[in-house]
Amino acid sequence: MREHPLLTYFTLSYGITWLCWLPYILSETGLGLLPIRYPEILGSSQTLGVLPGGYLGPITAAFIVTAVVDGRPGLRRWAKRLVRWRVSPRWYLGVLLAVPVVAVVSTFPLPGALADFRIPGATVLLLYVPMLVMQFLTTGLAEEPGWRDFAQPRLQARYGPLAGSLILGPLWGAWHLPLFFSEWADWPNVDWLMMAEFVGSAIPLSLVMTWVFNRTNESLPVVMLFHASVNTVYSLVWEACFPSLDAFGDSVHTLAIGSGVAAVVLLIATRGRLGYEPIAAREFQNTGAR
Repeated sequence: MREHPLLTYFTLSYGITWLCWLPYILSETGLGLLPIRYPEILGSSQTLGVLPGGYLGPITAAFIVTAVVDGRPGLRRWAKRLVRWRVSPRWYLGVLLAVPVVAVVSTFPLPGALADFRIPGATVLLLYVPMLVMQFLTTGLAEEPGWRDFAQPRLQARYGPLAGSLILGPLWGAWHLPLFFSEWADWPNVDWLMMAEFVGSAIPLSLVMTWVFNRTNESLPVVMLFHASVNTVYSLVWEACFPSLDAFGDSVHTLAIGSGVAAVVLLIATRGRLGYEPIAAREFQNTGAR
């Protein structure tokens, strides 16, 4: 573990999460190989089927590896990023406004999207904030202490921000792959191209999140809010704006388009540095990050 902390982290994240997801994938909400039906809580079987694995994987792996490799000083650094709230309000406002705008605009290139566009109703707008808070406390809190708080600093300390993000992106996206065999992805209405596009879209999205992470002085709450905003927009707002489009397949197309364009703009504007300050890498190089 001390020799290969990153490899250990990814192995634990995948192993713990996929083991927890296995009954859900094999149940009646997935492949139907087990006579199990997960009850719907908060309107979805994913609450019990997906969240436990999501929580136990990345954050548990990050805690274990950090504790073994870096000890208490490393755990303190890890925890400080998790509660680094004191960031300029423009970042919070920017995330909250930019994500839905980009999601909607990047949908217009799809055939029929412009004619299909609708303004979301009052019910959707009223549910937006509660949904955003729930996504922040579930998906954001479950995943980002691992992917961005643990893996990102180590990857960019060793490989640089661009290469580090190109490594993290597909690993983060592929972590979700078992869920495609469940109602999370409207199984069985999925195919391999859709899965490949989802994993591929995680690469430019990871580049954007790297920029947000670095430019906010490694503030995990802002990154978590970004992740929660993406999930909230696509699970609640996007379908209301484009009711005739495919809720999962077309949303993946727009995610790839929007994050792809944003990533290219950021790479050009920052010359590939993505807001990274190399001095911050020294603490990981000095503690044997690999």
